Amino acid sequence: MTRNNKLVITAFLLPASILLIVFMIIPFFMAFGLSFTNQRLIPTPRGTQLIGLTNYLRLFNDRLFWTGLKNNFIFVLIVVPLQTAFALGLALLVNIKLKLSKFFRTVYFMPTVTTMVVVSVIWTFLYYPEGLINGFLSSITGGLWSGVDFLKNTAWAFPAIMFMSIWQGVGFQMLIFLAGLQEIPASFYEAAEIDGASSYQKFLYITFPQLKNTTTFVLISTTILAFRLFSQVYVMTNGGPRYSTYTVMLHIYNTAFKRLNIGYGSALTVVFFLIILIISLVQRGLLGEEREVD
Repeated sequence: MTRNNKLVITAFLLPASILLIVFMIIPFFMAFGLSFTNQRLIPTPRGTQLIGLTNYLRLFNDRLFWTGLKNNFIFVLIVVPLQTAFALGLALLVNIKLKLSKFFRTVYFMPTVTTMVVVSVIWTFLYYPEGLINGFLSSITGGLWSGVDFLKNTAWAFPAIMFMSIWQGVGFQMLIFLAGLQEIPASFYEAAEIDGASSYQKFLYITFPQLKNTTTFVLISTTILAFRLFSQVYVMTNGGPRYSTYTVMLHIYNTAFKRLNIGYGSALTVVFFLIILIISLVQRGLLGEEREVD
């Protein structure tokens, strides 16, 4: 690698590196330091004191933390595979060369560029007992479906948020899969056609193996985003009813900014970050990632 190449690479990496250090690495170490204190959002007359591992030991008896963590895992286990499967299916459809393929790509991707808060507000109205979804279900069942207040029903609230989250985020994963599909050489499919391979065999032995790295990236990134579940819960249910949609991110927000306990909120943040990091590393190890060799 020449000196000029190193300078060019450094110039491209520097802006992103600065942002990463300022907005992620430094705040994480600040949170790690605060997690060993009794820091309050509003300073007390006694000031900030070191309290050792007290905040971390408190986690074991924090019922809301464990409730939120359980809900986070349920959300990830359901949303990640469904969203990934739908995204791959949509990518395969819009990759077909049709007149309206670009139009459908835009339509499927539009919810992704819409702010989650805006999407959550709109879907809150849709989920009302008198909303569009209940009206549609009632019409297709001939009036047999009685209106349900989805977001105030413990059985329906979390599935409703999951459905909305899949709809909102599937376009992003679809675009990544689409880029991966377009990188597969057409000669692979031409050779398969000569050998008499069916569409299913082409997908199983060409498309899916060639998308291994793309699928790994999609699964890991979607898992991280799913664990960060906050905006839609905060807007639509605020963790209710009866904590059925409560999450760790919501618990961190309530602890740090409503109960003003920055020290304990920082400990929650550090532990949650480590949980996500470990899961991401395990995912990458299990799925594997092929490297291109020049």
